[in-house]
Amino acid sequence: MNLSILAKNSLIFALDVPNRKEAERYVRLLADTVGCFKIGLELFIKEGPDVLKIVKQHSSASIFLDLKLHDIPATVHSALRAAATHGVRFITVHGSDGGQILQTATEVKGLGLEVLAITVLTSISESKLGGLGYKEGLSLRQLVLDRANIAKKSGCAGVVCSGEEVALIKQKCSNDFKAVVPGIRPIWADIKKDDQSRIVTPREAISNGADLIVVGRPIRDAKEPSVAALKIIEEIESALSV
Repeated sequence: MNLSILAKNSLIFALDVPNRKEAERYVRLLADTVGCFKIGLELFIKEGPDVLKIVKQHSSASIFLDLKLHDIPATVHSALRAAATHGVRFITVHGSDGGQILQTATEVKGLGLEVLAITVLTSISESKLGGLGYKEGLSLRQLVLDRANIAKKSGCAGVVCSGEEVALIKQKCSNDFKAVVPGIRPIWADIKKDDQSRIVTPREAISNGADLIVVGRPIRDAKEPSVAALKIIEEIESALSV
């Protein structure tokens, strides 16, 4: 595959916007630049499944539905099947509840839907684990790796993790197990009130083994979002060419 196409397909833009109008503006603006659009809780709750049609109507990009499903297995299974009917490629499920819920991923494999397990949110640092009820001495990396292993064994297509853990996950879970990395911060990005704790640059994420990176604010808050996206793609290409 052409390096430029590979770089484009590695970039997911987070449509973390409040309404359909804003979503359509960014989809039209970035349709030829990014390979996938991520739709999260705010936009999906506000606009419903109709917002998925915007991506389909104005681009050829894939759809990543980031709902972080967290419920009993039967409910998660039904939600996954419903998502598949809308042509969604990726969807997230919380990886904290173990194999029984994650195994629902195997039941939708034939529907074209790839289930990604959330390991530990990139807003959480190791110093916060104790306050979340985890035993003293547990390392964040070990927790991420344990959840990635369970996700792999359960049939998930991959995980969402920080760029700091990608290399270890690839080493332990195999190279074909997808690693999707949010918390991307190019060195030129000026993010106000950043709530991400475990961050990496696009180059670092790809060099560490990330298959896909999720970028929101560095593109969305830029004076020229399409230019910012192209700069990130250039950085991805540079990392891939090494």
